[in-house]
Amino acid sequence: MKRFRSFLDRMEPLFVPGGRLEKYHALFEMVDTLFYSPPDVARTSPHIRDALDLKRVMIIVVFAVTPCAMLGMWNTGFQANTAMAAMGVSGIEGWRGMLMPLLGAGYDPQSVYDCLMQGLLYFLPIYAVTMAAGGIWEVIFAGVRNHEINEGFFVTSLLYTLILPATIPLWQVAVGISFGVVVGKEVFGGTGKNFLNPALVGRAFLYFAYPVQISGDAVWTTVDGFSGATALGVSAIDGMSGIVASGLTWSQAFFGQMQGSLGETSALACLLGAAFLIFTRIASWRIMVAVFAGLIIPSLIFSGESANPMMSMPWYWHIVVGGFAFGAIFMATDPVSSAQTNAGKWVFGLLIGFMTWLIRVINPAFPEGIMLAILFANIFAPVIDHFVIRANVKRRLKRHV
Repeated sequence: MKRFRSFLDRMEPLFVPGGRLEKYHALFEMVDTLFYSPPDVARTSPHIRDALDLKRVMIIVVFAVTPCAMLGMWNTGFQANTAMAAMGVSGIEGWRGMLMPLLGAGYDPQSVYDCLMQGLLYFLPIYAVTMAAGGIWEVIFAGVRNHEINEGFFVTSLLYTLILPATIPLWQVAVGISFGVVVGKEVFGGTGKNFLNPALVGRAFLYFAYPVQISGDAVWTTVDGFSGATALGVSAIDGMSGIVASGLTWSQAFFGQMQGSLGETSALACLLGAAFLIFTRIASWRIMVAVFAGLIIPSLIFSGESANPMMSMPWYWHIVVGGFAFGAIFMATDPVSSAQTNAGKWVFGLLIGFMTWLIRVINPAFPEGIMLAILFANIFAPVIDHFVIRANVKRRLKRHV
């Protein structure tokens, strides 16, 4: 590493203002800060110094979301291997089928390694395309603006990958992340200035532009000819009786052993990530609690027999099916697009939870709900903070009148 550090130090004069490669400074800075801490840090008084910088924050978030990624890859392979066993299929075709024996993996749904390896072979291409396409846009905008390339994209790319189905075409992955980065973030000035979550913007674009490849019954299991609806898709038609008929248990849904996206099915993994984020004080526990409360309270009040089949779903099923837990913990708590005041965080989270329930129950055409609810709340986050601040100002003025 010392040799690499010396090499970077020798190259630096070429990229600083006035150097021959000045216009590529953003690329040099990206490589430098990827491997080493940035040199421009406060070391003397009177500056306030903290052990956390943006890079460390991003690393902590990646660690927190890793259980979701691991369980998601296992579930992707498990669903595929289970479907293959039921259909009498002995293996998969293409380059994945060639790599599976080289990795020492088979197609046994009871083998954790077999399921994990197959899921990994679907996860890696999607993640690689996300990093490549989104990274290109990040470099282009950083170069044009002569700004540093922000480490925040590492988290955005991972979260975006985990909320996609494993069967999505890779060209759509590139289109979605391009729309999320450019329209959801860069046109507003880049990281820290966006008011929408870029990962959700990209996924929402794909949802409405290419609904066949990102919704329905045939996209969740990576086996040609196999059709399996998500728990929310089943309940939107038949309510809880449909989930019971499908054989899915609450414990399986809580663990994440069901149809769904690459990494958002396991409520258990999401809660583990939530505990880590709260312990490290990276994410707001107020938003997390408020989002859950916003869904649970109307579920308790309005649950019962109704012509609407979704009315029969209890609150404890709502929080484990779909991507609710993932969205509440990793998406709603985005520090840039969420509310900033403490009181505003409660209102922001309650709004997301209630909107999720409203979309799921009242409008079953969109059975998921959490994605649209978060984007809706992102739009109103500045307004929420504005009224909270105005209320605080008025209260303080009354004290001194």
